[in-house]
Amino acid sequence: MSVEQFDPATQVVAVHPAAIEHFRRQLAQREDASAVRLSVKPSGCSGYMYVLDFVNEQQEGDLDYQLAADVKLLVDRGSLPIVTGTEIDFVREGINRQVKFINPNAKSECGCGESFNVS
Repeated sequence: MSVEQFDPATQVVAVHPAAIEHFRRQLAQREDASAVRLSVKPSGCSGYMYVLDFVNEQQEGDLDYQLAADVKLLVDRGSLPIVTGTEIDFVREGINRQVKFINPNAKSECGCGESFNVS
């Protein structure tokens, strides 16, 4: 499996081709969104959860990555210490399909998979 458009010197998150295609399909269905925004928020029993929003404008300080001609990823600057080095994929597990985060900073996850801990 390859990761497209990832340069660890300049980009903090790697996005697999399947995730880019998933984001492309999601953006095409929305008239009010032109980008995908990644952030984290305190949540759950383990500490943090990933948040993917489909947005039309970036927030102040967001990092901006053009993944494809029609797919832009915005990364919340405040989330950088937690998400740096993360790979984003779109996978099939059984009959389910989901966005999967492979984060080298995550030390543990809660049993339901909703939240993770970095300490």
